Amino acid sequence: MSKPVIEFRDFSFQYHAQSSPTLMNINLTVYEGEKIVIVGASGSGKSTLVHCINGLIPFSYTGEIKGSLTICGLETKDASIFKLSKLVGTVLQDTDSQFIGMTVAEDIAFALENDCVKHQELMDRTKRAAEIVNIENLLSSSPHELSGGQKQRVSLAGVMVDNVPIYLFDEPLANLDPATGKQTIELIEQIKKQTNSTIIIIEHRLEDVLYRDVDRIILIEEGRIIADMHPDDLLSSNLLTVSGIREPLYITALKYAGCIITSQMHPQHIESIVVDDLAKGRVQKWFSGIVQQTEIPLDEPILTIKNVSFSYEEDESTLQDVSFTICKGEMLSIVGRNGAGKSTLSKLICGFEKQDRGSISFAGEPFDGYTIKERAKYIGYVMQNPNHMISKSMIFDEVALSLTAHKIPPDEIQKRVYKTLKICGLYEFRNWPISALSFGQKKRVTIASVLVQEPEIIILDEPTAGQDFRHYTEIMKFIHSLNQRGVTIIIITHDMHLMLEYTPRSLLFSDGRLIADTSATQALINEELIAKANLKRTSLFSFAEKCGINPENFIRKFIEYDRQARN
Repeated sequence: MSKPVIEFRDFSFQYHAQSSPTLMNINLTVYEGEKIVIVGASGSGKSTLVHCINGLIPFSYTGEIKGSLTICGLETKDASIFKLSKLVGTVLQDTDSQFIGMTVAEDIAFALENDCVKHQELMDRTKRAAEIVNIENLLSSSPHELSGGQKQRVSLAGVMVDNVPIYLFDEPLANLDPATGKQTIELIEQIKKQTNSTIIIIEHRLEDVLYRDVDRIILIEEGRIIADMHPDDLLSSNLLTVSGIREPLYITALKYAGCIITSQMHPQHIESIVVDDLAKGRVQKWFSGIVQQTEIPLDEPILTIKNVSFSYEEDESTLQDVSFTICKGEMLSIVGRNGAGKSTLSKLICGFEKQDRGSISFAGEPFDGYTIKERAKYIGYVMQNPNHMISKSMIFDEVALSLTAHKIPPDEIQKRVYKTLKICGLYEFRNWPISALSFGQKKRVTIASVLVQEPEIIILDEPTAGQDFRHYTEIMKFIHSLNQRGVTIIIITHDMHLMLEYTPRSLLFSDGRLIADTSATQALINEELIAKANLKRTSLFSFAEKCGINPENFIRKFIEYDRQARN
């Protein structure tokens, strides 16, 4: 049997600023070579558990520790963070905050330079780490100029170069397009096999993580471990949905059809799950009984993009001859590979950048002469990285900032801010400093700061990245309710279920070009578009095929039924 590398024994932790423990009576053993996934709702304690493993607790975040935690036999509260860094390598969710060097090579070699490794050995180990993650041709590039997937690989090489026995991945898929996320899971599996290292993954996108086998899933709720199970066993229970975690979509479809999920069905993968004739019959009967609602056509243009091109560098085009029209009251998604130009398009619409050619019109009027401030009256923009938007130290002040600038009366400000904070799941933190929040919670603050302004068009860049299913649903229900009142919603996303569930229309981008303007369902069944835009075929497609149902019709009806069931 493999030896233990991580051992929690009756372990509890309480931050000094908190009145009660965040982790309570944790007993957990992780063995050498295991791949573990940790899931839990926002605020459940999973990030705190990870910080205990990599040494940020107690060295960066102070508090009271009870019980024991050993890493490779070393008691963490008696060790230095330097010693722990030689045992545990962490790949952060926000990769930009992890970069140190001016080039990829410098960044990978940083730990070796600190250890005064001889030059030739340093070069050899840096190159070897880069080769393992397939970025050896990027060693002279700046990390900040790379795509999301490439940045992920640089971060991974930077911790691999030290030959640590344990790797922690903090939401590695949150900012990646579907195909790149799939490649990241493949890469993690490859590293595990090559090094026999222990892998711990924290991720809300559970179905995507389960693309490759994992040994166990640890489910945390309110600071306690409530499940430590093989994926087949956990997916056969209702623990995930009760805890606010999204289960794989094909599992949800089976449950809607009245099927009982058992571990003998091997539900960990869509490829492995056994759907017998009885289950197929139930799914087909359920499917035939779903009545699909008719979409009301919209025909009043509110935003028109015509022949727009833009380049950051003269010889490198970021957007090329992009044209489309969005109608008032629409809710649509913009999808495509990392670096395809999606966020740049949003900057042009908001006035942060000026297009080189083409025109942008709002409600039939040219928008080109409008300043950023003037455009902000009509268009709200929520950026992908919350740290790029936040300017106040306190949550209430940040959300109230725009209202204060427009001299709204204080009592009206408080009313609107509190209402928005409740919708975004932040009301209980209204008097907290923003520095005390997680990345996902900061994301909700920035969404709240724009939603509170009630603009005519809202552009959201990855609004649900880093959110658990409960907060995902709360935020999207609120955004959908705004849309039903006539607010036009544009969502830039890598979440294919969000795209299917909430946006009947999708704009697909690849290499700076608009390659398709189609329905979300069509986008995810067309193999050519999937390849060009770096998307991923939804598991519902494969599930429908297993059940002998037309995939396009099945996906449409499932999404309709699922949204009604949860609302």
